[in-house]
Amino acid sequence: MKTVSIVGDNYFGYWDKQRIACRGIIIEDDMILLSYAGKLDVWMLPGGGLEDGESAEGCCVREVSEETGITIEPYECVLEIDEYYENCKYMTMYYLGKITGKCDRKLTDMEISQEMVPHWLPVEEALDVFSRHADYADRDEMKRGLYLREYTALKELK
Repeated sequence: MKTVSIVGDNYFGYWDKQRIACRGIIIEDDMILLSYAGKLDVWMLPGGGLEDGESAEGCCVREVSEETGITIEPYECVLEIDEYYENCKYMTMYYLGKITGKCDRKLTDMEISQEMVPHWLPVEEALDVFSRHADYADRDEMKRGLYLREYTALKELK
């Protein structure tokens, strides 16, 4: 597994807070499964935060199924991206996964309010969307950072 670091301009040079997340990369017929937050107009690979006592693989399965209604079997952690902003380290593990079935989505209140839906996009179109991360530098730091992370992940896998 490869590890890539992204260091933000606002990094304090140390971190005393950490968040660990897992994301699923599910590709079928040159289409990639993404989550789309319609109210924010934000695309992302499905995934989220690791809960206490949960394995990374278990987190990936849970998060993908909750967001998309698709159950997966993660078979390889292919990448870790460590991001450093202010005094925080955000570690995201990316798992390749294969679809094993369907289930009910279980969105959080925040995901419901953001109108999150699963969506398949051609891999090249997803790369194009995420490649525009710099376009958000002056107006939406959250979107810029998220798109840079997802773009970095997909480029590393190509």
